[in-house]
Amino acid sequence: MKDIARELGVSVATVSRALKDSPRISVEQRQKIQQYAREHNFIPNMLAENLRHSRVQPVKIIGVIIPELVHYYFATILKGIEEEAGAHGYHIMVAQSGEQYEREVQLCRSFYENKVCGIIVSQAKNTQQYDHFLRLQEAGVPLVFFDRICTGVNASRVVVDDYMGAFNATTHLIETGCRRIAYFGSQPNLEIAKNRFNGYKDALLKHGLPFQQEMTRICDNRHDAEMITPQMFDGDIYPDAFFAINDETAIGILYTVKHMGLRVPEDVSICGFTNDDRATSSDPMLTTVEQRGIQVGEEAADILIGHVEGTIPLNHAERRIVRTRLILRGTTR
Repeated sequence: MKDIARELGVSVATVSRALKDSPRISVEQRQKIQQYAREHNFIPNMLAENLRHSRVQPVKIIGVIIPELVHYYFATILKGIEEEAGAHGYHIMVAQSGEQYEREVQLCRSFYENKVCGIIVSQAKNTQQYDHFLRLQEAGVPLVFFDRICTGVNASRVVVDDYMGAFNATTHLIETGCRRIAYFGSQPNLEIAKNRFNGYKDALLKHGLPFQQEMTRICDNRHDAEMITPQMFDGDIYPDAFFAINDETAIGILYTVKHMGLRVPEDVSICGFTNDDRATSSDPMLTTVEQRGIQVGEEAADILIGHVEGTIPLNHAERRIVRTRLILRGTTR
């Protein structure tokens, strides 16, 4: 408000009243100040305004944005974030983007307006513009990405070793006799999708098996898996194994091939990626790559708190990798 007052040659009090649409300021003056504020991306600090007349110290709150609350992996990450934050006297404020870019932008703005001390975020699937994250950085808000990182922003991040997880899973399928391994993945704009696809592809090439584009599909949920899996068996060449980008998709594959009369794992092997509760409740139980979500959450919160408290410089992009583990169960030989 001081900047606006200086540029327009008015008092800070006048700016404050105009932004609150006070009738004590003329309509013309109000419009002039409000327009200038909009053009220069001014956002009022609601928490500061509420505390201005209070002796109460602001609560240490970390904003967390996740794509979906119902997703097992994100739920385990939240558990890790909350436990690590709580151990240091912080609270978390959680919101879901619903996999929508516009909602994600809105949440970033809302968290900033309410002056959270920092934000931990996993970007939405369809996010391809990053101005909202850059604006947070320009405003000095600590930012930490997890799982789905934003490569267009130089910020701290915590990921699992997606490439090696996929490489090891595919290698296991090959070493147990599979030769026609299908891959069900996600949109290539997501870094995790790229890394898991590359791990799958490189494992094939390393073991002398050809990469076949027709063996890959964009398919990252159960519904689509149940629709697409039968199509994989229409031609003369069909899969003897599937590697899926997540357990939800793998369960859809398992359900479908069993209803097609195929035996698992004798006819078709299946491997997922997550190790959620469904992996041990399926029949047979699912071989999968364990992501260790709680540790991911703990690491993300640790970095964010480090940025807030100054033990990790705000201009230093911390990068941490959580190792995966292949869990062998009944869907592979």
